[in-house]
Amino acid sequence: MTKEVVIISGKGGTGKTSVTASLAVLAGNAVIADCDVDAADLHLVLAPKIGERHEFRSGHEAVIRQEECIGCGACLTHCRFGAVVKTGGFGIISTAGSKSVCEDCDFCVRSCAVKENEIIRMMETGLAKRIFRIDPAACEGCGVCVHFCPVVRAIDFPERLCGEWMISTTRCGPMVHAKLGVAAENSGKLVYRVRREAQRLAREGDYSLILVDGPPGIGCPVIASLTGADLVVVVTEPTLSGEHDLERVLTLTRHFEIQALVCVNKWDINTELTSRIEEKAVAAGAEIAGRIRYDRGVTQAQLAEKAVVETSCGASEDIHKLWKKIDFFL
Repeated sequence: MTKEVVIISGKGGTGKTSVTASLAVLAGNAVIADCDVDAADLHLVLAPKIGERHEFRSGHEAVIRQEECIGCGACLTHCRFGAVVKTGGFGIISTAGSKSVCEDCDFCVRSCAVKENEIIRMMETGLAKRIFRIDPAACEGCGVCVHFCPVVRAIDFPERLCGEWMISTTRCGPMVHAKLGVAAENSGKLVYRVRREAQRLAREGDYSLILVDGPPGIGCPVIASLTGADLVVVVTEPTLSGEHDLERVLTLTRHFEIQALVCVNKWDINTELTSRIEEKAVAAGAEIAGRIRYDRGVTQAQLAEKAVVETSCGASEDIHKLWKKIDFFL
């Protein structure tokens, strides 16, 4: 039976990905899933060789067809996200021999939300056509511009290309990872896709373990990464923000009734706060999985593109102990 372990953190920068890379090395032959799709960096350590690339499409975006647009500005008036941009330039509104452009029915004048006299002037002169375009980074894909456009097919509404997901090979086993595009949406849906592919690989390859590098925080991507998991390992740090965000993420694991293990990274930079964090974690129903000391050898390992456990340093010893505790709960 395949077990799925998700490594998460309440906040970014706690060392979650470094711990995940080391656990992948210690596991020996597991399916690895990098679900931190907004800022994926597990590949920097595991150096995957990409075997498959797939587009990730989700939601929609508006695209104005300039040859059909009459420049009325109804899309600009109704957009509440500032996604419609009026650009400079002039054009000719020509109706000769093209019924698909204008039937001279004055419907656009009667129904247009912008100033009527501007439309009348354009129709009378046949000049000064304003040109509009959609800023894809600002478009929320709500479709209101498509709905209110008086011209049929003047605005296309295709599915949005939001990123890509990949299947690769690493020295620790197969890896599924992804990259979300700039300002793209539905990271939770992409996380689901990455996990589903990792589970498929585990079934087909008869792997006993899936290691998931989850995103930070408690939002939709985190929920998508841990629902249905067998075990959650929370990596935190002895800071006030680390303490606060750990409480939030443990509330999430309790809600989904998933066993949580807590590991305090760089515990020796504040021993008093480390003890307080561990006490709160136990009170919240979590188990203490171990501590990882502050070690400059971690930075050296990253510079060498190696996992911490592939080097000889104190932090490597701590992560070996952490893995034994995780293995016990599996």
